[in-house]
Amino acid sequence: MNLSRRAGWLRTLAVAAAAAVAANALPDVALAGPATPGRTGNWRDVVVTGVSADAAARAVTAAGGLVLVSLPVTNGVAARLPGEAELGPQWVVAPQRAAKVAGETPPSATVPASTIRQTLGLASKGDEGRGVTVAVIDTGVADVPDLAGKIADRVDLTGTGAGDGFGHGTFMAGLIAGSGAASGGAYRGVAPGADIVDVKVADAGGHTDLVTMLRGLQWVSDHSSEVDVVSLSLSSGSPLPYQIDPLNQALRGLWQRGIMVVVPTGNDGPNAGTVTAPGNDPVLLSVGGLDEGGTATHSDDVVGTWSGRGPTWQGVSKPDLVAPGSLVVSLRSPGSVVDKTYPQARVGSDYVRGSGTSMATAITSGIVAATLAENPKLRPDVIKDLFVATTYAAPGLSRTEGGGSGGLDAATILAKAGRWKSSQASKQNAADAAAVGRDATNWAAFAKAMVSRNQDGAAAQWKKLSKASQDWAARAWASLDPAARAWADADWAARAWAGAGTEWAARAWAARAWADADWSARAWADSDWAARAWASDSWNARSWAWLPPS
Repeated sequence: MNLSRRAGWLRTLAVAAAAAVAANALPDVALAGPATPGRTGNWRDVVVTGVSADAAARAVTAAGGLVLVSLPVTNGVAARLPGEAELGPQWVVAPQRAAKVAGETPPSATVPASTIRQTLGLASKGDEGRGVTVAVIDTGVADVPDLAGKIADRVDLTGTGAGDGFGHGTFMAGLIAGSGAASGGAYRGVAPGADIVDVKVADAGGHTDLVTMLRGLQWVSDHSSEVDVVSLSLSSGSPLPYQIDPLNQALRGLWQRGIMVVVPTGNDGPNAGTVTAPGNDPVLLSVGGLDEGGTATHSDDVVGTWSGRGPTWQGVSKPDLVAPGSLVVSLRSPGSVVDKTYPQARVGSDYVRGSGTSMATAITSGIVAATLAENPKLRPDVIKDLFVATTYAAPGLSRTEGGGSGGLDAATILAKAGRWKSSQASKQNAADAAAVGRDATNWAAFAKAMVSRNQDGAAAQWKKLSKASQDWAARAWASLDPAARAWADADWAARAWAGAGTEWAARAWAARAWADADWSARAWADSDWAARAWASDSWNARSWAWLPPS
């Protein structure tokens, strides 16, 4: 319940963002594919986000820059800015950054593979997910027999054409909606009745970048009536807080439009604090990976040693739950990088083994599709509430072990989906979102004062907030894990607020949201902050949430 309540307090930023989105009439400049991060001559490629895409475009133009792509989904634009041109402090300027699939499939042919439907308690010949569409934001989806008739649409944002030259996206699509035709149903997906939209954002090397990712999400936003679920298995090391990271903002915007979003916690475990973006977002359904030991019983289930564990550096408890992710079997993309590099991973001629929180994410996305087929009226907040409230317990899946609320219980979810009502936590989330949404302008001013450590300004802005907003801040702080709350309070309050005499809830909110000492010290408004914090290596070293060879 704390997780759901905590999710509500940042949903309000997305509420404010959604309200500000407007159609942008500016023509896009076509991008051939993933761009190289950094500067080109005396220009730099960036993503500018703020109150709206229109306003961001005007700010870029006023600074002498060029708008490349309008991205209303994240309330901003991709742009090219001249030299050291600066925008006002109301704008977040995130440089273009590269992302590369750094690892591939790890399996050994001698280790038993998971049969996911059996593990999840699904009927061998079920047809779950009928009438629901899942957008797989990934490396593309190959044209293979098990997906015949399943691809509702293909969108290529890379300029490299249809197909999956890397082999990751096809695997994910198979876990979601594969028919199992080539295996007599043994490797049937968890929602074989669902349709797939192939949103290709990465090339044959698994490379992508921030702008290409956002363009893919913008396509989903523009076609929101055609997409019910987004499955995104990217793991990145963004240095920005989730509140202002463009990728997180875009995903929360889709969530607010009624599209369920499922993301991984990444494969940087087993230590605490290893959850990656966008799995660090309290709104989105973030999934860790479990190892079920090749059995359908739950007593031997454990969290994978590789699965990212919270709390995040901002004190958010993650993952929300864990799902099968160890040595699962799904579709092979013949001739792809994964296929050629790891022939020992093949299972017969049509399948391949793999592990990682990517797999857990895709499986959970499939169960979301199956849930929506049972009850199409469920909104993302309520679906998340249902999933978290119905998890199963096992000794190796405790919260302290990185298991979140527990293991994904597909059978229970589907049994309850038709009659599930919003829990009290979900209702509180909605009330909080409405209250803080009405205070969006004051919250933005308060946050700006907090980030700049302007104590007097923050105190003045705090007094302008409604009682409902102040109550929400107090609850958000109270719902923090005790250890995270103590750390954040000591870090921020002792340094910045000692003896200031400001209301405790204002200090608490600041500690909860902005307390990281290193990030604060970087002074994100400095003209050279972006160049230092967004070095391209920070994303080149990250990957789709797929493990390297073992």
